[in-house]
Amino acid sequence: MSDPIIHPSAVIEDGASIGPGCRIGPFCLVGAEVTLGPRVELKSHVVVKGLTEVGEDTVIFPFAVIGEIPQDLKFAGEKTRLVIGKRNRIREHVTMNTGTEGGGGVTRVGDDGLFMAGCHVAHDVQIGDKVIIVNNAALAGHCIIEDEVIIGGLSGVHQFVRIGRGAIIGAVTMVTNDVIPHGLVQAERGKLDGLNLVGLKRRGVARKDITALRAAFQMLAQGEGAFAERARRLGEETESDYVRQITDFVLSASDRHFLTPGG
Repeated sequence: MSDPIIHPSAVIEDGASIGPGCRIGPFCLVGAEVTLGPRVELKSHVVVKGLTEVGEDTVIFPFAVIGEIPQDLKFAGEKTRLVIGKRNRIREHVTMNTGTEGGGGVTRVGDDGLFMAGCHVAHDVQIGDKVIIVNNAALAGHCIIEDEVIIGGLSGVHQFVRIGRGAIIGAVTMVTNDVIPHGLVQAERGKLDGLNLVGLKRRGVARKDITALRAAFQMLAQGEGAFAERARRLGEETESDYVRQITDFVLSASDRHFLTPGG
């Protein structure tokens, strides 16, 4: 394991933990409570502050600001954290804030994500693995973004919204309610228009599971009873793990309503 390579113009505050093999470029600032895992690279002009952990092999591009305090008027300087996983690519001008005491105290980002230029991750957001957030999209506080979600450019996600695994949000979409796993949401005010079939095929999901998901979506869209009742019946009947991801998601606790098919 090699020693870190730190440009002479970078400022590393006393107390910061810099892992082996890290590369810190010109004019970066690393705060006293920051922990950089092995082989993290800060390209140049990167600010990492607060009680922030950055996982190994993550690369952060110029002018990103990571671990600054929340944009929440209730924040009173309490100790909160930002935890970023492994092998993330955090592009230019991305902002990620620490948590708040009222939201659990931790903003968390999983592994293998791509955060394109100018996107924002607010306080107490929980992001899974292999998530892609496209240029200038913004996640408000307390959102939950499950694995393999794609959020299109210039989109906004309302606070407390959950987006289920494998869902895709089209560009320039405002998402105000929960999105089922593998859902496709698009339009100025986001509507659930179907399933993320392209994403399912790219991930090699079996044809029988895709067929089961199609049938499940139709039942959720056109079945009898309220949306939650349809999901409950579907969960009792299905043999597909992918369909069960949707039913479990719908039946779990939420602070928002759902985007429903056609709604």
